Amino acid sequence: MSTVTATRSKTYDIVYIAVFAVIMAICSWISIPTTVPFTLQTFGVFIAVGILGGKRGTLAVLVYIILGAIGVPVFSGFTGGVGILAGTTGGYIIGFLFSALVMWLMEKIPGKRSVIQVISMIVGLIVCYAFGTAWFMIVYSRANGAVGLAAVLGWCVIPFIIPDLVKIAFAYVLSRKLKKYVA
Repeated sequence: MSTVTATRSKTYDIVYIAVFAVIMAICSWISIPTTVPFTLQTFGVFIAVGILGGKRGTLAVLVYIILGAIGVPVFSGFTGGVGILAGTTGGYIIGFLFSALVMWLMEKIPGKRSVIQVISMIVGLIVCYAFGTAWFMIVYSRANGAVGLAAVLGWCVIPFIIPDLVKIAFAYVLSRKLKKYVA
């Protein structure tokens, strides 16, 4: 590979990572407010990793989180800042990174077959739920007193299972169709 080709490839990588970080921000702004807002953020994560692959998709998620952490209003409700990440829903946002890492790992070990991609999205979602729920319980309990796992699952996970599975289905279909256009 020539130096020019390598430089061009790295430039494309940077652009794709930035574009998908922006797509995640736009997806977060499409929101229905609840205890944990209904957004399309998980769709943005799944589509980023599905189209860009594990490495670039994970970097796009990381860029999205860093932008939000420094105060750029990329999170739900046009919010940003470390305070959002430190709040009750921050664990779900950080969980997006773990979702992407799981999807990347599954892409590396079992491979890129369709069934593996769908399973990786589902496992990534479960990891995000687990991390976010544990975080929510800790932060909520510190501010309001003890809360049970069943209550938090009822607020933060159960209402989102069907919508998130639908997002996975759409992300899978779109990523299979659009991946061929991304170098």
